[in-house]
Amino acid sequence: MFAKITLAGSFVFFTVLYLLRGMKRKKLNIKGKVVLITGATSGLGKACAEIFYKAGCRVILAGRNSERLEKVKTELVGLKEGCSDYKPAILQIDLCDLASIPKKVAEAVSFYDRVDILINNAGQSYRGQVLETILDVDQRLMMVNYFGHVAITKALLPVMISEGGGHIIGISSIQGKIAIPYRTAYAASKHAFQAFFDSLRAEVCDKNITVSVLSPSYIHTNISINAVRADGSQHNVLDNSIAKGMKAEYVAQRILDMVLWKEQDVLLGPFHHRIACYLRPIFPNIFFYIMAKRALKERNEFDKEK
Repeated sequence: MFAKITLAGSFVFFTVLYLLRGMKRKKLNIKGKVVLITGATSGLGKACAEIFYKAGCRVILAGRNSERLEKVKTELVGLKEGCSDYKPAILQIDLCDLASIPKKVAEAVSFYDRVDILINNAGQSYRGQVLETILDVDQRLMMVNYFGHVAITKALLPVMISEGGGHIIGISSIQGKIAIPYRTAYAASKHAFQAFFDSLRAEVCDKNITVSVLSPSYIHTNISINAVRADGSQHNVLDNSIAKGMKAEYVAQRILDMVLWKEQDVLLGPFHHRIACYLRPIFPNIFFYIMAKRALKERNEFDKEK
């Protein structure tokens, strides 16, 4: 118990220290900066494209579907006030095709001779029970949510270093910090995602490269509709929690703020979701008990679907 109290006290101390340090930071001017956004065809990626375009950035829209990318580009160009002087560029890319990513990143750099800000946003969710989930599903989630972004980041790092710096944003999830039942493949991929960027942050701290991770709770997008099920099929359901989630525009604004203020790690969501992230390391047994109760409740829902 004493160790847990000490840990809690240390957490409070370092939180206050971090906040005081943050007060000394200056707001950046990002007008004209080149921003590469993966998963830009819809949801949070599209919202990020709009908000960075309005901030005067040169936006590169990245995604698999070229037609949908063109549609987003047209919508951005149709915006009037306070927008970039440059039309958005389009990069068709498949995160599962790792061998093609270095060439695709070189293509992205060729648009404006550099990339100042990388937003690793694309991803896929999952719903299913471990015993019924085929291994192909676990591999796909790791490919889309982890390896694809690692490949893009590694390909772009030398460019940022040669240009004297940059900012890498990783869009993770609260499930990158805690794991909940029936999300094993998703939570595992986001835990790996979080760990990679935490390690990277320390390695490039002397190269003027900021590494930030946003861990949001539920966002009102199509992520649950596009989620993969245990057998590899599409979930095709708008979950209640997603329907009640944060607006993508609000989260995109928060991402812009992270860039403007060089914030490194942000939890975003309702108070009880953020508390769960602190409960897990300090009082793990309480957290496990809550998750076990949740699992029993959700199991009934899965059984009904059979």
